[in-house]
Amino acid sequence: MVCQPTASALKGAIQLGIGYAVGNLSSKPDRDVLMQDFSVVESIFLPSDGSNLTPAHHFPDFRLKIYAPLAFRYFRELFGIKPDDYLYSICNEPLIELSNPGASSSWFYLTSDDEFIIKTVQPKEAEFLQKLLPGYYMNLNQNPRTLLPKFYGLYCIQSSGTTIRIVVMNNVLPRAMKMHYKYDLKGSSYKRRASRKERLKYSPTFKDLDFQDMHEGLHFDSDTYNALIKTLQRDCRVLESFKIMDYSLLLGIHVLDKKPLGRGSRCDSRKGQKVLYSTALESIQGTVKDPEPVADDDTFGGIPAKHKDENLLIFLGIIDILQSYRFIKKMEHSWKALVHDGDTVSVHRPSFYADRFLKFMGSTVFKKIHSLRGASSKRKKGSVYAQKSASQEFLSPDKEERKEEKKAQSLDNLDGNFYSSSKQPDLLPKSAVSFESTRKDEEELKNSEDRRDSSSTIALDDPLAALSRSQSDSELDVYLV
Repeated sequence: MVCQPTASALKGAIQLGIGYAVGNLSSKPDRDVLMQDFSVVESIFLPSDGSNLTPAHHFPDFRLKIYAPLAFRYFRELFGIKPDDYLYSICNEPLIELSNPGASSSWFYLTSDDEFIIKTVQPKEAEFLQKLLPGYYMNLNQNPRTLLPKFYGLYCIQSSGTTIRIVVMNNVLPRAMKMHYKYDLKGSSYKRRASRKERLKYSPTFKDLDFQDMHEGLHFDSDTYNALIKTLQRDCRVLESFKIMDYSLLLGIHVLDKKPLGRGSRCDSRKGQKVLYSTALESIQGTVKDPEPVADDDTFGGIPAKHKDENLLIFLGIIDILQSYRFIKKMEHSWKALVHDGDTVSVHRPSFYADRFLKFMGSTVFKKIHSLRGASSKRKKGSVYAQKSASQEFLSPDKEERKEEKKAQSLDNLDGNFYSSSKQPDLLPKSAVSFESTRKDEEELKNSEDRRDSSSTIALDDPLAALSRSQSDSELDVYLV
């Protein structure tokens, strides 16, 4: 009967295998990554007694498979990870085993310096990642700043009848920083509440419905919010193009006003960090090329945010992207849609999943702090009104003068001096008309006065109003540009 390897033996084999793979790769010359490099799988047997190519060790014999070694070397170089630093982080001290908050039954190991996460993956996930590598390579070349997982290596270890496949990734949540809240968010509502068992843990991971109950949204300044949403949009479109869905946003919240976790030695372990674009803040700030790492002992690269009166640091990253919309997932969605609302379940076609994910993140989880632009707009608005009032005052003397002229004309009419007007009609003298003609003339005179008053009003008032409107409109354009 073959004995299963212990957990400590597996961790030791992982460290030894990665150490051998990286050391062996150093003998290969640097060159450009070719298409065939993505499908390469190297295999080496490491007996406990050692061989001409492998060192002796005290673990059970095991076989190591290394997937796309040259491609992953390029990925590590892209993020500024030197081989010595990579080996030191993974192999210098024992790996730390973490609990798994998800339903994937994966094992998680953390390096002692908080730098890398080692996760076990299913055979289909490992196969999918290898097929994904060319597109992943292209995306990283175009934009190394991303909240997508950063893969640094893919390996397989076979020992005593046990086969595990592992992927090395960036660590989203630094263990040295106390996470007062953790969330696994998908943007769906079906069964998206943490179980009672999860809630009893020391550091539980909550879900979408829990977030809506416990928080009213995390508020960021305008520039940070825009950069964060833009990064999420870009990443989701990449995942959609690869037909990927059922991913999550892992969100860690540190409340600055609360007492931090007492792990000073862990903070010291991250001094001199060399990995580029590894923190949350670096991942969303895409305007500066080739920056110095921004992580420090105080913030660890967290993104400043607010919730009510609390000052926060936010740590986040997209996880679980190795789920393609294969036949089994289509069947799972169809079955759930029969029992529940099809739009609320987590498994969905990639395009709908991405849109729902982005809508939930951009409106419910992340919100923009409204700046004091309203006050500035009011000042500008007041300036417009002031200019408009000034223009009216500037035109008012002329307008008053014309009103006085019109009033004088009306008074002249009342005094019987209407015929002195330059616009007087050709009429017969008063002595030559009869009483009836005189009454008729008076009616015509009255109608003429009404028409002239109306025409004078149009001639005098409308140009001023139009000019005032035109001037105020032009002033408004100037102040709003």
